[in-house]
Amino acid sequence: MKQQIIMFQLNGEPLEIYADPAESLLAILREKLGLYGTKAGCGKGECGACTVLVDDQAQNSCLIPAGKVQGRRVETIENLSRGDVVHPIQEAFVEKGAVQCGFCSPGMIMSAYALLKSSPQPAPEDVKTAISGNLCRCSGYKQIEEAVLCAGDKMKNRES
Repeated sequence: MKQQIIMFQLNGEPLEIYADPAESLLAILREKLGLYGTKAGCGKGECGACTVLVDDQAQNSCLIPAGKVQGRRVETIENLSRGDVVHPIQEAFVEKGAVQCGFCSPGMIMSAYALLKSSPQPAPEDVKTAISGNLCRCSGYKQIEEAVLCAGDKMKNRES
């Protein structure tokens, strides 16, 4: 393993970490930084449990070599809540019953967050497309889709 310093912005803060640039971003987040909100699912980019935002785009962190985030912005589920105050997306997921076992929730929420950042009032079809890379075995997608649309409304109302 060839280690080097990797510098990127994590959840709004500059970070320098000494790591193997070929190691997955997921491994760095969980094993080196203790950010366990990003789930380790399939490890092959098929389930979406490890979704994070890289420069505001939803990405599977298990597929990204750590060296590829050099100089970029990475955002994890831990960045959404502020102390005891949850983000409107998290609030909507609870209200709409979109959380069952919760394993897929961080990845779903991050995919939804990426969508709502680029399209605050998405069409239902856009929501389906945005979460299409995230698998859920418990809740079904109807509640999740409703939660994303609800979150868009909540975010709009808080800005007004």
